[in-house]
Amino acid sequence: MFTPAIALLRKTLPNAVIDAVVMFRGAKEIYERNEHLNKVYYFDFLNKSRLSSLKFILQFRGKYDATINVYPSNRKEYNLISFLAGAKRRVAARYLRMDSKNLGYLNNIKITEDDSVHNVQTNIRLCEKLLNIKFDEEPDLYFPLNSDDEKFAGNFLKELNITESDLLIGFHPGCATLKNHIKRRWEPEKFAELGRRLIKDYNSKILIFGGPEEEELKQEICRRIDSTNAFTVSKGSLTENVAVMKRCRVFVSNDSSLMHIAAALKRKVVAIIGPTNINYIRPWHTEYKIVSLNLECSPCFIYSPRPLICFRDDLKFKCIKELNVEMVYNAAADFIKEN
Repeated sequence: MFTPAIALLRKTLPNAVIDAVVMFRGAKEIYERNEHLNKVYYFDFLNKSRLSSLKFILQFRGKYDATINVYPSNRKEYNLISFLAGAKRRVAARYLRMDSKNLGYLNNIKITEDDSVHNVQTNIRLCEKLLNIKFDEEPDLYFPLNSDDEKFAGNFLKELNITESDLLIGFHPGCATLKNHIKRRWEPEKFAELGRRLIKDYNSKILIFGGPEEEELKQEICRRIDSTNAFTVSKGSLTENVAVMKRCRVFVSNDSSLMHIAAALKRKVVAIIGPTNINYIRPWHTEYKIVSLNLECSPCFIYSPRPLICFRDDLKFKCIKELNVEMVYNAAADFIKEN
């Protein structure tokens, strides 16, 4: 969700050196394709020692005029990395919660977090603050594919005897697991029931997506659907899988990175939202339907290092556990009928 801001930075500063530092392989794959960046540095901070992490960071000492802590990044580690890199201008959000505790004061160019604003818009505002200008556009998310990716998708679907006339519906039943975010997931049995109904009523083909760490989850849902019209997408790189996603007419997803990639592909997205702030993460610049209970206690997730916690006294994470199949089915069916 920083890709629109990168595009604006490059348009405004055509001769600048704009690099990215990422800590997840998926982010590396996304940004390596981005022609607006000069270089992408990938470092697995989560599995490296503090000493090796420090050595990695210090290579940037004095190299940059400015650094931007992409929103959201309300953690002391991110602020410390930016500070140690030594840029004179360090741009970040001033978080409404736990900002000082997470060393937010190490940044010297800041905008105040706004709970009513989308993450894309906050990232654009960070760049506006750095450059002291006002952009007159808010670009789409950007996820470029190449001919090899498209060829993989064509061959993959051909192996499954899926044709262009088939109604393809994508599922992403996973999401991040750090900080207890696994609690944001809609239950596998509900995804399975949804798949069975969409196959029965529309003869759709269901493609189940997710990373390697979600393989067991994907296989479980496919087994529960128990149909020759349900398949897991379990081989190929992220970009190749995204090329397969592009063939889906509707994409049903938890609040996840693949939900945003589906938005970048301009798919029709059915977003299953529990404790998250919809203003932050609604699918950007694409047709979408939000399925949420809109409980009085929602949203309870905020951008901080604190793990996701439900404070209800009755049913923990009621916002996702009582979100029924009928609601998601109706949203998906509305998109299908439009076509």
